[in-house]
Amino acid sequence: MAERKAIIGGRVGLHARPAAIFAEAAAELPVEVTIALEGEPAEDAMDASSILSLMGLGAEHGTTVVLRAEGDGADAALDQLVTILETDHDAE
Repeated sequence: MAERKAIIGGRVGLHARPAAIFAEAAAELPVEVTIALEGEPAEDAMDASSILSLMGLGAEHGTTVVLRAEGDGADAALDQLVTILETDHDAE
């Protein structure tokens, strides 16, 4: 299983707009991706393509999250998603 850590880059955290951008990207990937706050058990991870799950994390600016995926293309998929999470979409 591939795993990556990402630090939330948005100034106001993972609110509706960046969550929607991230969830849409996760849904288009050929692998299922989960997300959890750092330190939470892997079995408590949530579906990364669900906007409600993402907003329910309560991830604020600077929060570290853990992304996990399994299968062909998992590493590339996680690299792409880390970039999205670490970008401040409110600054664009």
